[in-house]
Amino acid sequence: MTDRLYYHDSFLHEFEGEVVDVVPASAINARHGVVLDRTAFYPTSGGQVFDTGWLEGGHGARLRVAQVEEVEDGRIVHYLEAEKAPEKGTRVRGLVDEQRRRDHMQQHSGQHVLSAAFIRLFEMPTVSFHMGDDACSIDLDTPLLKLAQVEQAEALANQVIQENRPVAIKFVRQDEAQSLGLRKVPVVDKAELRLIDIANFDLTACGGTHVQGTGQIGSILLRKVERVRQGWRVEFVCGMRAVRTARKDYATLSEAAGLFSTHIWELPQQIRKSLDDVKAARKSGEHLVEQLSEFEATKILGETTTIAGRKIVTRVYADRDTTAIKLLAQKLTRLESNVIALLGGIQGAPAVVFAQSPGAGFDMGTLLKETLGKLGGRGGGSKDFAQGGVPKAEGLETALASAAQGLGG
Repeated sequence: MTDRLYYHDSFLHEFEGEVVDVVPASAINARHGVVLDRTAFYPTSGGQVFDTGWLEGGHGARLRVAQVEEVEDGRIVHYLEAEKAPEKGTRVRGLVDEQRRRDHMQQHSGQHVLSAAFIRLFEMPTVSFHMGDDACSIDLDTPLLKLAQVEQAEALANQVIQENRPVAIKFVRQDEAQSLGLRKVPVVDKAELRLIDIANFDLTACGGTHVQGTGQIGSILLRKVERVRQGWRVEFVCGMRAVRTARKDYATLSEAAGLFSTHIWELPQQIRKSLDDVKAARKSGEHLVEQLSEFEATKILGETTTIAGRKIVTRVYADRDTTAIKLLAQKLTRLESNVIALLGGIQGAPAVVFAQSPGAGFDMGTLLKETLGKLGGRGGGSKDFAQGGVPKAEGLETALASAAQGLGG
């Protein structure tokens, strides 16, 4: 069994150990791995991700520890970025990446404080914790979470951080833990539990790495809040992550505010105003397009000869899409009661629209399917209006002319 040095000292970044087993690269993990008799490297567990660093030893080699995992049999495997792993029995010196470890300690300890704050204020238990590269999150077991509650929990958590309360590690028997008032009693088959005790605020079982005082967390900044299947998810960042996140947020808001020539605090108001302007402009544009389409339809009908009591309009437009030819077809067939419009538009994906004035006597859906079938296209619709598409524009004009002839045009 590997001696887990991080259990007793989260600030231990250097140690010596011996390779007791070698795990060859496999399809599951393409890296070679080693098992040591003792380690300060933390493996992925309990929502906290693994440490990285280096192993020195074996003819002066310095090997990168890229991943650390606890496998099913309880061994801790250090996966290396190396063509060959040190042999069994090799003495090595481990160096844990201090910056990464410090970040993980801040995030994990911050999670304990935040989870305890939600319990103390609102009796909202944490059911899961996830540590990502950029942000962390907890899932709260609650049907409802209000913004005011989020802000109160954040305030209490930061108050505890400012008070710099001691954070201690304790080891107790499983039967003892039941009477100590743990925030959450784990269901594990272990004779002894490792507890993290934040003085007069939180006591919970945990195997992760933690700070020695809450002041070392730095700060907690709550971010996105969203509804999830098991309750509510709260995203947060601690310590230097909070500083970097706040700086990035400020830079982004400042750049956006500069585009609007306003202060960042007035940015929402300016965005709402711009959206209103865009909606008004879109509405005005749509109205103008309607007028132009009606004007164009009137002009086309004035130039179209009535044959056998009907006007058949056949056009293919190189600069129009489905929406444009649909609008024109609607205008053509509504202005007069004897119109059939067979239109094509080849801007983007080639599209076809067949329409007739209500009750004109033909079946546009059937005619469209027959016409597009000859071109390898598909479509359908009602007796008065149908639309579809073809793979390519070649032959479209000829096909529409042939359809018009079939109608007596």
